[in-house]
Amino acid sequence: MNRRHLLASAAAGTLGLLAAPAVQAQDAWPRGRPIRVICPWPPGAANDALARLTAARLQEKLGATAVVENRTGGAGLIGTNAVLQAAPDGYTLLASAFNTAVMPLVLRGANFDPQRDLEVMARTAAAPLVMVMSAQRPQRTLAEVIAAAKERPREWNFALSSLGSAGHLATIEFLRRSGVQIDTVTYRGTQPALTDLMGGNAQLLIDPSFALLPAAADGRVRALGIATAGRSSLAPDVPTMGEAGLPGYQFQSWYGVWAPKGTPAEINQRVNALMQETMREPAIVERLKSQILEPVTETIEETRRFIAGEINRATELLRSVSYQPE
Repeated sequence: MNRRHLLASAAAGTLGLLAAPAVQAQDAWPRGRPIRVICPWPPGAANDALARLTAARLQEKLGATAVVENRTGGAGLIGTNAVLQAAPDGYTLLASAFNTAVMPLVLRGANFDPQRDLEVMARTAAAPLVMVMSAQRPQRTLAEVIAAAKERPREWNFALSSLGSAGHLATIEFLRRSGVQIDTVTYRGTQPALTDLMGGNAQLLIDPSFALLPAAADGRVRALGIATAGRSSLAPDVPTMGEAGLPGYQFQSWYGVWAPKGTPAEINQRVNALMQETMREPAIVERLKSQILEPVTETIEETRRFIAGEINRATELLRSVSYQPE
């Protein structure tokens, strides 16, 4: 019995030694180091809110210290470059948006390939785009705006919250389809663009509903249409862009988490599973929906396919108008 006991103990010890590397590999991240979640946009926008939600969940569920760094500038390029240049060890993540996928198509200095040079971890949320106008203008419908802008184009301009944003691409598509030819003015974020719109210095803006529908609800701007297939339950009085006169006009912004190329697949999968779990929690779903954000739960492969489709759509649109990176 003693001999059998010793053999069993030895076998168990051997199995324990064999299993140890796997346990260590699983538990190696995060280990006593803070995780930086870099947001290339200013505080206050949807992107920043989702970056902070991501950091909070990493800290809560993994026991790590996770901090958000707002590295703004260059239409998102400064923060993105910081992640591209970081070690692929899971301690530097990028919380960004649609811009990340199309940045090299619109910015001359964006010398990277988002599908080749970044590891996508998760897509977290989406928001439909809304077209709004200055409340100081007398027009009430999209058809009236198009007619007025064609008649007196110098009296109109489009505000862009950022080059390469979903709103930027949606504006290009609107101008192409409507035949309107007016100037665009680029801002450093949605808030300054919206501020100029409310002050009458800009006339039109297409951007995520997160920021624009609240401003329309209290009369600071006038909503002309929402770029969805059907009306939103959060803004039932706002017609779809199709109802307003542009059938099939649908655009959304979306948000996600990336890591430097070469980050271990195990880390990417852990973050993906954690964010899927987060975006299914009823309290999180309700909080996001109250902010006009739709939670997204996808595998990494599903997100890769989605992003590839977005890049193809943007490439075709920009080619159709002979767009040159700025």
